[in-house]
Amino acid sequence: MKNLLIVLISLLVSVKFIIADVNIDDKQDDKKESSPTQPDTLIKTYDFPQIDIIGRSTALINKIPGSASLISSSSLTNTQPLTGNEVLKKVTGVYVVDEEGVGLRTNIGIRGLDPDRSRTVLMLEDGVPIALAPYGEPEMYYTPAIDRMKSVEILKGSGSILFGPQTIGGVINYITDDPPPAGQRTNLNISGGSEGYFLGEAGYGTTFDNIGLNINFLHKQADKVGITNFNLNDITAKVKFPLGKKSRVGVKISAYDEISNSTYIGITQTMYDKGEYFTQIAPNDKLEIRRYSASVTHDYFFSENAYLRTTLFGYTTTRNWLRQDFSRKPTTNGTGVVFGDTTISNGAIYMRNSTGNRNREFEVAGIEPRIYLNYFLGNLRNELEGGFRFLYERAFEQRINGNKANTLSGDLREDEIRTGYAVSIFAQNRFYLIEELTIIPGIRLENFEYKRDIFRINFRDTSLVNNNSVFSAMPGIGFNYNFNNMYSVFAGVHRGFAPPRIKDAITNGGTSLQLESELSWNYELGVRANISSLMFIEVTGYMLDFSNQIIPVSESSGGTGTGLVNGGETLHLGLETGVRFALDKFINSDYGFILDLNLTTSKSTYNADKFITADGERININGNKLPYAPEIYLSGTLDIKFPFGLGFQFSGTYIGEQFTDQLNTNLSSPDGEIGRMPSYFILDVTGRYPLSGLNSSLYISVKNLLDERYIASRRPQGIKVGLPRFITAGVKVNL
Repeated sequence: MKNLLIVLISLLVSVKFIIADVNIDDKQDDKKESSPTQPDTLIKTYDFPQIDIIGRSTALINKIPGSASLISSSSLTNTQPLTGNEVLKKVTGVYVVDEEGVGLRTNIGIRGLDPDRSRTVLMLEDGVPIALAPYGEPEMYYTPAIDRMKSVEILKGSGSILFGPQTIGGVINYITDDPPPAGQRTNLNISGGSEGYFLGEAGYGTTFDNIGLNINFLHKQADKVGITNFNLNDITAKVKFPLGKKSRVGVKISAYDEISNSTYIGITQTMYDKGEYFTQIAPNDKLEIRRYSASVTHDYFFSENAYLRTTLFGYTTTRNWLRQDFSRKPTTNGTGVVFGDTTISNGAIYMRNSTGNRNREFEVAGIEPRIYLNYFLGNLRNELEGGFRFLYERAFEQRINGNKANTLSGDLREDEIRTGYAVSIFAQNRFYLIEELTIIPGIRLENFEYKRDIFRINFRDTSLVNNNSVFSAMPGIGFNYNFNNMYSVFAGVHRGFAPPRIKDAITNGGTSLQLESELSWNYELGVRANISSLMFIEVTGYMLDFSNQIIPVSESSGGTGTGLVNGGETLHLGLETGVRFALDKFINSDYGFILDLNLTTSKSTYNADKFITADGERININGNKLPYAPEIYLSGTLDIKFPFGLGFQFSGTYIGEQFTDQLNTNLSSPDGEIGRMPSYFILDVTGRYPLSGLNSSLYISVKNLLDERYIASRRPQGIKVGLPRFITAGVKVNL
């Protein structure tokens, strides 16, 4: 690891001096617009250098050649979300599965893609990857707390090729708070709720001698929200300072510690039918997440038209999970605790007096220089963004079988290390053919080399080693035509790519399956209308055409954890419609009325002959719907603000019915893992009131106001019921 850091630092220094020798054309244009990711060329203490995928203004969305959304700070304030899932559900094309109701594990699927552990979505925080291992195991066991976010960016179009490795579903970038512009600032946020829920957050920011500092500490806990109890601490610090007139540095460090009773075991179908929604089946299950991360971002401005941004980052994640063993049939090693209906085959859960401890540790490090240029070819204005990234990742995995129902120690069953090295090169150029028309071609090259070393399997020492590599070129092109700063049309096509997980591509026996990458062609066509300050509308049609879609077989997706996962050809077709009305402007009212409606209609199906065996019969699933891909999901928000400051937000979400297996089975299996999931509707209400004289505000929020009982998921091992009615109240203070 030490040698790797030396190499990364050497690369950082060499890139700076190589680029510094480039002669940049300083030609100016009075009508020039800044790049969506370009910061002010004047060094300011409140501009923290970090990678944005859209930019820091909602107006920049009109320059994106594809569907994009920016969840603003005011939107987060008005919603007072309990989890990040609440705000992401309001984005067209984004489907979120609530695993435990408190957002500790994020399961996001975009445009009909499988939401399991958000594997098909590139997840970032301040532009830096946050998955366990971005290439070899892109799973979201750690989820950034929405409570400390300033905004969230979502990108689904051809601009995705500027970020990787996943370019299939889209990019979600969590943006944390920046250092303040001047003076001192202290923020306090305290809230509580039923079932022992408590949130405490404190932030401090200041600027002194051109140095900006921001520190945020977050603590959350609950005794039992649904079936979940948890305790987490999260601290983030950001420092920004200039290095002369043309250079600045941003440093960010963070630490996250979580203990929860997260479990894979869900209830059976008979338990659900009888109303046993929130029975704790495995109270001894315990998941511990510890994550430490650091990044250094350096900006060097060659002129008003060119700058280099270089990010050096690294993080470690420890994910140790005690899970009690169980059986669907009577067992000799039982504890005597049984759930469900023992008279039905697979209708009961027999708890065993043993554990399987899945202990994993991940380390990731990378360097990514990006150059931004505004230049001219003759009279043709251009904007170029390009660069490369080198990334190292390593996973240490052990499985330890305990001989009691709650033991962390025991016999070492499995022990292995998985290592990967990736190099990416990317570039995207905006050609302003005329003032209204922009053409944006781009390309991304990905090369990933990986190795799996297996030292112990099934309690036997061994020495199995194999390696492989994948390479892919991902071209893309988009265009944007603005009619009169009110209406615009956009379209794009790009190559979707995601590498296979290492432990899927190389078997437990050390055999390389030569597993293909997940590949698709993604198409978009849409229109935006921004009618003064009265209404904004975006309508987007899309098609994702997969030559090979990876079908998850991990335990978290309800599979066995191993096996061939080339899923074959699939086709995703859909229409996304987002509308925002400023109703108060229509009626010229002193009251504020903002109405948001977001509708997604989607059809995701297997698009070629594919046979699977069920009950001794080979069945062709060509034309069947993909699991966990509802055909319709709708969200609506009405925000009301009174002249004296009192505000209310009513937010509703409707999720259509969906299937949970490739056969599209309607009837529910006794264990609850298979069967149709009915549609459901959730209504949330939030009230807020500012105390201007005290620089503070009060809020109260009711999640699932109607106390709707619904199946949120049948994965991985039974039914998970959605969050019941839940009330929180709190106060925010700015000093």
